[in-house]
Amino acid sequence: MLYRILTGIVPIVLAGCGPSSTAPAATTEKAAAPVNYGASTPAATKPFKATAIATFDAPWALAFLPGSAMLVTEKTGKLWLTTASGAKTEVGGVPKVHAEGQGGLLFVAISPKFAQDHQVYLTYSEPGEGGDGLALAKATLGTIAGKPVLQGLAVIWRQLPRGAGGQFGGYIAFSPDGQYLFLTSGERQRFTPAQDPDQALGKILRLTLDGKPAPGNPGAGKTGKTTVSVFDPPANTGAAATAKGHMVTIPAPNLTPAETWSTGHRNPYGLAFDAKGRLWETEMGPQGGDELNLIEPSRNYGWPLVSYGKNYDDTPIAKHATRPDLQEPALYWDPIIAPAGLAFYDGAMFPKWRGSAFVGGLASMALIRIAFDGAAPREVERWDMGNRIRAVMAGPDGALWVLEDGDGGRLLRLTPNR
Repeated sequence: MLYRILTGIVPIVLAGCGPSSTAPAATTEKAAAPVNYGASTPAATKPFKATAIATFDAPWALAFLPGSAMLVTEKTGKLWLTTASGAKTEVGGVPKVHAEGQGGLLFVAISPKFAQDHQVYLTYSEPGEGGDGLALAKATLGTIAGKPVLQGLAVIWRQLPRGAGGQFGGYIAFSPDGQYLFLTSGERQRFTPAQDPDQALGKILRLTLDGKPAPGNPGAGKTGKTTVSVFDPPANTGAAATAKGHMVTIPAPNLTPAETWSTGHRNPYGLAFDAKGRLWETEMGPQGGDELNLIEPSRNYGWPLVSYGKNYDDTPIAKHATRPDLQEPALYWDPIIAPAGLAFYDGAMFPKWRGSAFVGGLASMALIRIAFDGAAPREVERWDMGNRIRAVMAGPDGALWVLEDGDGGRLLRLTPNR
């Protein structure tokens, strides 16, 4: 059954489309101050209707297979092969995950060469000595006794050292030429590692399709330390928590700054290329200061040194204007929207939306459309969806597909009102 769905159809590359190149080089022109869209209000009417296709237990991400089928992850640790009509078949061979808090089975993406290799990439919170760590694995999607199964699964990258804390990141985008994999790695509520070049936390990584440091990275050829200093317990509520803990030095094998593309990220929960080959990221701030960032190599995006928000214990954080050496967001939201998911649209079903980006909102329970004036983004529409939105993707059918968060989260297909 699975191979009848997959065979003979050109694959859909989920990371976006664009010229055959890697991400563009960093620019030197100073951008205008970012606009705050936190106070935006939802539109009175929606230009689309939402059709419920299927329901899931804490769904997190979806990836379209060739044709109309898709893979959907549940944070609890299940992966589903789902048809456009809503029929669900559980996929076997899924790795063990630690599903607690913000951890679990997270992102799913298909290989840029899926038509040839049938490979699938997964990210998840991997349990192990000392706690959890973000893991990136790949496997071949096949069948056993007529049922879909992941075969030959192997972890190709691990966040080390493991430990406590949420904010794993784990979002994937492939370069437009299909040569490289970009991976978001959250700072795990530990603050300072986001600025430590010898830790992968709080970074966007650029890897080969086998999980190795990609050639041409800013830190190519550099080797990391064998030990790192971490905060124990994790500093997850700002300065007040920091005052109660202490720094400890622990072994940290296999750390390498050669993986890093950009640094200074907090909780990156969206990553996608636009049609011009530019890489964009959505990032959750603390109290206030959610961000949309244009990601360029070697740039430092400031966390935890600067933010448009403040810590959860109300201690202030320096603003971007105090550190012109650090990269400001392209736009931000204060109050927060809690962005989750990022997708660019270029379909025929909504012609006026071509070139727009869509962001899901957890706290705002909204779907947000962003338009671009060159490289300058602006929020142009927001719709109240009545539920927390965990993911949004542009489907091969031209519709927008949305996942609601939480138990009983629905997979919705958005089509024009006619």
